[in-house]
Amino acid sequence: MLIYPAIDLRGGKVVRLTQGDYDRMTVYSDDPVQIAEDFLSAGATCLHAVDLDGAKDGSPMNREVIRRLSTLPLFVEVGGGMRSQQDVEETLALGVHRVILGTVAITDYPLVERLVKRFGDQIAVGVDTKNGLVATHGWKNLSDTPGVAFCQKLRDTGVSTVIYTDVSKDGQLSGTNLSVYEELSRLQGLNVIASGGVSYEREIAALYAMNTYGVILGKALYSGKLSLSRALTLAKGEALPC
Repeated sequence: MLIYPAIDLRGGKVVRLTQGDYDRMTVYSDDPVQIAEDFLSAGATCLHAVDLDGAKDGSPMNREVIRRLSTLPLFVEVGGGMRSQQDVEETLALGVHRVILGTVAITDYPLVERLVKRFGDQIAVGVDTKNGLVATHGWKNLSDTPGVAFCQKLRDTGVSTVIYTDVSKDGQLSGTNLSVYEELSRLQGLNVIASGGVSYEREIAALYAMNTYGVILGKALYSGKLSLSRALTLAKGEALPC
């Protein structure tokens, strides 16, 4: 199982939101590259980056930071504000390994189909949910589309990887929605990355036992609740949770 430490960007700074609320934002650093280098030193091989400005305003806005992050020896996936093929192409041109589509997967599904056909596994979809329904536009709007059913549709379209987030858990440090990941683990042929509220070693161990493809860690790392080096060991099944 892969561990993706997260860097959320707003105005070029590393921040975290609580439950996707832009008015409940904590700034952790004004040097995203140094944060990524710290993750690398701890043993990370992957990085999950989100352009929160792009997610909110509909157009990627932290390109220079993302370009610098992509020069590091990490597998970098990036989401936030990817609304067109041009956005995807320009982001991949920065050196990013995988682009995450969000809102557009609900508002323009034919575009998802075209992008997957063209870029294959360089395309992932972020499925952000509230009360089991897909949320869009930086988690501000709620659709009537059930999250798990949408993941099945994405898989059938050819999407290989989804990042599934229960927004109600995100940034709370109170645990993640393990039951939904257990349900998603039964969708054969889909790589599921768990995101939102993972706060305890036992959750990483449980997700590993479900054969979850990956786990995103954010606020739990920044607050010191979880150790990245320990998380990486748990994700390999080489340790027992404390």
